[in-house]
Amino acid sequence: MIIKVKGLRINGGIRADKVRLVDAENNQVGIVERLFALEKSREANLDLVEVSPTSDPPVCRIMDYGKWVYEQKRKIREARKKTHHTGSLKEVRLRPETDTHDIEVKVKHAREFIEKGHKVQFTLIFRGRQMLHQDKGREVLNGIVETMSDVAKVDRSGEMMGKRMTMVIAPK
Repeated sequence: MIIKVKGLRINGGIRADKVRLVDAENNQVGIVERLFALEKSREANLDLVEVSPTSDPPVCRIMDYGKWVYEQKRKIREARKKTHHTGSLKEVRLRPETDTHDIEVKVKHAREFIEKGHKVQFTLIFRGRQMLHQDKGREVLNGIVETMSDVAKVDRSGEMMGKRMTMVIAPK
């Protein structure tokens, strides 16, 4: 069976007549015929993998190739999990006449986002006659800034864009 993945030749895909063989326990067997190496790998129920095709003679190792590929993918997955993503933006939407308790709940969620390293955008949405009372919206945003001042700083202050007032805070 010929399998070629990521430049590695496996089992019947190995073309060299003589190879330097490393067995399953990482012991150097020496320079042997390719057919002898294939026979040894079949006896061990493992694969013969050409790990260094450029050397003379090529280095082949007896190992479970499928398990090795799985472990490599798992290492990549684990490394990806450990990376810390910064700069992502979370949004919290409010209305200017939102009750204080509801604002406290939203601020609590925003605090959790800040502690995880995210930026938080507060958006106040004005409808109809609420547009006449933009000062209430500014008061709400100023109250949020005061309660979050211990963990966050203002990245972009409250500004009006159409019917929305937005403010972005970032972790200190």
